[in-house]
Amino acid sequence: MRHRSAVVVSIAVIGALSLTACGSRGGKSGDNAGGKDNNASTTVVIGVDAPLTGDLSALGLGIRNSVDLAVKKANETNEVPGVKFEIKALDDTGKPAPGQQNATQLVADDKVLGVVGPLNSSVAQSMQQIFDDKNLVEISPANTGVALSQGEKWASGDKKRPFKSYFRTATTDAVQGPFAAQFLYNDAKKTKVFLIDDQKTYGAGLAATFKGEFTKLGGTLAGEEHVNPDDRDFAAIVTKVKSSGADAVYYGGEYPAAGPLSLQLKEAGVNIPLMGGDGIQSADFIKLNPKSQGDFATAVGLPVESLDTAKKFIADYKTAGYKDAYETYGGYSYDSAWAIIQAVKNVVKDKGKLPTGADARTAVRDAVQQVSFDGVTGKVSFDEFGDTTNKQLTVYTVKDGKWAVEKSGTFSG
Repeated sequence: MRHRSAVVVSIAVIGALSLTACGSRGGKSGDNAGGKDNNASTTVVIGVDAPLTGDLSALGLGIRNSVDLAVKKANETNEVPGVKFEIKALDDTGKPAPGQQNATQLVADDKVLGVVGPLNSSVAQSMQQIFDDKNLVEISPANTGVALSQGEKWASGDKKRPFKSYFRTATTDAVQGPFAAQFLYNDAKKTKVFLIDDQKTYGAGLAATFKGEFTKLGGTLAGEEHVNPDDRDFAAIVTKVKSSGADAVYYGGEYPAAGPLSLQLKEAGVNIPLMGGDGIQSADFIKLNPKSQGDFATAVGLPVESLDTAKKFIADYKTAGYKDAYETYGGYSYDSAWAIIQAVKNVVKDKGKLPTGADARTAVRDAVQQVSFDGVTGKVSFDEFGDTTNKQLTVYTVKDGKWAVEKSGTFSG
């Protein structure tokens, strides 16, 4: 996403490390993930930096729990002989400033060798340089802002990777926005859309890529507006949409604002669908909007519940007893953590043990670039920009109080 915030990976090279999490824990898990004793001499701590409190906590808690589950499984199977994995959870509340503080805290600790996260693209912007200066790898399960991996001039074709340490298991808005536009125009037969975004990195970027493809297809914009992500009263915009003649609304942003916006539109008699990206594809969007029937959202990848590769993850998550759902990014969070685990495994295999000091961070970062495995969400590997090679997406619609699959496929553009 966006949407989306931060999951962090720390690695204690010597001895066991006792951890304290920021934010509440869910289910049966703790920061020191369980598993059988594998007589490990080295402890690898995978930290989770995500919105564990606040409006986006439903997504953040799913991220944290899924990383925790990956750690538990690595310990149970003795995935890396001689290494025990643990996690440390940090709360960024979905905002850049706390995310930057967490990044600074992590790089200051020479035991930290990797990062999973963040959720939000705007948070990632505040963290990338800090991590890259110390060769500290980060893998986001949710960031979709294109510039994070391809540079600010990517839209003109001038693609340059700004940070060698940055990776993601989520596909980008260069794919997600146009995929949504193709669905609305070709499948839903909507030709006049009112475009709204929340001015954040994720929302504005998603809206821009949607607009480019939608107008290219022949669609027209009935109007454009920007909102504050903390807004909850949309009376003025509802009036504009109602008088615009739009047959759909496209919203670039996240569910805390999208839910009330859609609800207020419906209550005002504007019975047209609202569509957004993975930032709104949460059960909490429906909780905030009991009249969301027929609204749409895209999400990166294929629905986890439909994948044979995800069956064990879903069963294990349920068995672990987490009280919070794994949500949209659960499978991608598990795969992000597993990519770190596989990188550590490959470094240990190649070198006989984890290097010490700065060499350990560099070795793990470089090993992540080469990882390739069958994960929860499908094939997990990264291209020359650090982006996932998995470019599949899914359109969901709200049906009978739940998100239901409308269409899955690959963006053709």
